Amino acid sequence: MQLILVSACLLGERVRYDGGCKSVHDPLLERWLREGRCLPFCPEVAGGLPVPRPPAELQYGDVARVLRGDGVVHRADGHLVTNAFLRGAEQALACCRRHGVRMAILKERSPSCAIHEVYDGTFAARRVAGMGVTARLLLQHGVQLFNETSLQDAAAYLALLEGSRIA
Repeated sequence: MQLILVSACLLGERVRYDGGCKSVHDPLLERWLREGRCLPFCPEVAGGLPVPRPPAELQYGDVARVLRGDGVVHRADGHLVTNAFLRGAEQALACCRRHGVRMAILKERSPSCAIHEVYDGTFAARRVAGMGVTARLLLQHGVQLFNETSLQDAAAYLALLEGSRIA
């Protein structure tokens, strides 16, 4: 059975910066949870950040620079949390390797998990095209990524992985 790494906040775990969650109530996700396919994971908590915590954004929304070592993830007060984000991303990758995970469902707009869109680093609620730290690292290592709005695509990919027509 193929396991799926899933942002813990999407599964109702209260791990977000504000102490909340972003539960997704979708029949596919609920079935995968019942089947024991879902591995809940929050890279920010895994990286050592508390709940709740001040929000953080990628400087200039640029994850490539963060992974190269010349970019930062910071809070509005200027405090750098880059190392915690990198640790969490590495732990997510280690979890995927340990369990043979080949796909992940991640929370869009998160500085860790975003696949298509992040905040621009100014804390002005401006969004830009980009990825989160964990998402980019997983993608670089061959994990197929989906967000909370692309569960049908995730189901199709799961079926492909398992060689069946229905996932």
